[in-house]
Amino acid sequence: MSIKNITMPQLGESVTEGTISRWLVQSGDHVNKYDPLAEVMTDKVNAEIPSSFTGTIDQLLVEEGTTLAVGETICTIQTDEADEDATNEKTVENKEANVDHSTITAINGQQSIGKTRYSPAVLSMSQEHGIDLSLVKGTGKEGRITRKDLQRLIDANEIPKVEESAVPIAPAKKPEPVHTMAGDIEIPVSGVRRAIATKMLRSKSEIPHAWMMMEVDVTNLVKYRDELKTEFKEREGFSLTYFAFFVKAVAQALKEFPMINSMWAGDKIIQKKDINISIAVAKEEELFVPVIKHADEKSIKGIARDITDLAKKVRNGTLKSEEMQGGTFTINNTGSFGSVQSIGIINYPQAAILQVESIIKRPVVVNDGIAIRDMVNLCLSLDHRVLDGLICGRFLQRVKEILENIPKENTSVY
Repeated sequence: MSIKNITMPQLGESVTEGTISRWLVQSGDHVNKYDPLAEVMTDKVNAEIPSSFTGTIDQLLVEEGTTLAVGETICTIQTDEADEDATNEKTVENKEANVDHSTITAINGQQSIGKTRYSPAVLSMSQEHGIDLSLVKGTGKEGRITRKDLQRLIDANEIPKVEESAVPIAPAKKPEPVHTMAGDIEIPVSGVRRAIATKMLRSKSEIPHAWMMMEVDVTNLVKYRDELKTEFKEREGFSLTYFAFFVKAVAQALKEFPMINSMWAGDKIIQKKDINISIAVAKEEELFVPVIKHADEKSIKGIARDITDLAKKVRNGTLKSEEMQGGTFTINNTGSFGSVQSIGIINYPQAAILQVESIIKRPVVVNDGIAIRDMVNLCLSLDHRVLDGLICGRFLQRVKEILENIPKENTSVY
């Protein structure tokens, strides 16, 4: 008989924490290995945490609504399984050991560099509040600093600040207090909304955003799709949307301009081999970004099927974490809301995001005459560390060329 720990798993690439939204078990419940224990929310996906053991739930260590870092213990379980793999305490150690950062501290007015391991959540929290981690005493395993250690200091207003002689860490600006009036409604911030806010803030604060727009005449695309949509729906069982054509055109252009399919990595730029298109899908007040893998290798039909399947999974809560990983470029179908011009926030750590706006009929000049055409604006936000206006302009021009020459270009539905 032994007590084992169940920890917060890593539910996606770059995910560092999760929020327990609902417990599915209580103390004293018997569970089998892989039975779901709790529902958890992250900035990427909603998922269930399975049990790593067969046994009886000993203690639930956190309340619903609590946010924990990857590797932190959420509950304990009493089990007879003595031959299990390493305990979850070892898992915590391995999780934290994955992040190895240099810290800079001040000693007698001099800068001293030492190697210390911190979890991603602790690093993020310390930077947000300007906490000098060298002055914090940890209560975790082997004296490691945990999020709870930092939260206690913040709550007590006893934050040890970096000395002026050390390399400064700029504390995050705290929002000005907002005074409520009679009739105002206070809406609690959900775990998903907080995670979205954190990710968007990181993108805007770290990435120097630039923006450009190009208008495209998609009259031929509209006619082509309208001719096919009824037969396609009857034959395939799902809709042929305009968005599938845009994703295909972008994937084709990314293959010709691979620099757009890149990411900033500090001392280098990584140009991604695979073209995996992230698409933004909204669900009530939540936003998910599932990925169409190898979009350049798929037909418009294949892309349309992926769009339908991924959107359905988002809305019924069955989207898996791996289906949100590996994206290299994001396309946001803002036109579905009637938008005609918008500036997207880049999906970190990608280098660009394209907003596909609403297709509207407008009078335009064609051969020195006025004609009514179906027009759409393509709005590109770019990371100016990685990309410049010249290559982005050429990329957008190529997307425009592909869309305006449908179906002549390599854009056959099948």
